[in-house]
Amino acid sequence: RKKRLEKQLQQIDGTLTTIEFQREALENAQTNTEVLKNMGYAAKAMKAAHQHLDVENVDELMDDIQEQQQIADEISNAISQPVGFGQDYDEDDLMAELEELEQEELDEKLLEVPAAGATQLPSVPTTEPRKAKQQEEDEDDLATLQAWATAS
Repeated sequence: RKKRLEKQLQQIDGTLTTIEFQREALENAQTNTEVLKNMGYAAKAMKAAHQHLDVENVDELMDDIQEQQQIADEISNAISQPVGFGQDYDEDDLMAELEELEQEELDEKLLEVPAAGATQLPSVPTTEPRKAKQQEEDEDDLATLQAWATAS
């Protein structure tokens, strides 16, 4: 009798396992049916929503938004820049600008040529320049040295 009950228990256990698998398969099938039904609703809703939209219109709208965002950024940057004192300057740029201004001033001075006769130039000497006293003494010493060297 024990073997018979064990065999019957195994059959019942197998039947329960089979029923459990069937229940899970039915639940999966029902879930899949609900998912597909909801996907169908979503597809219809998206189609209705996109019916009034055009890709070109969306592209134009996105371009307009981007352009307005750039304008807003430029305005924000302009507003946030400090005005007057305390403004940071690039020292290299300032030095370059100073050198440029100085060069322009120098060029203007060099290009200013006075009219003929406006400048007083020294007169040309008419007499032979006098030799300096030291130069005369040096020449006398040299002549004396040459005479001594030839006499020996």
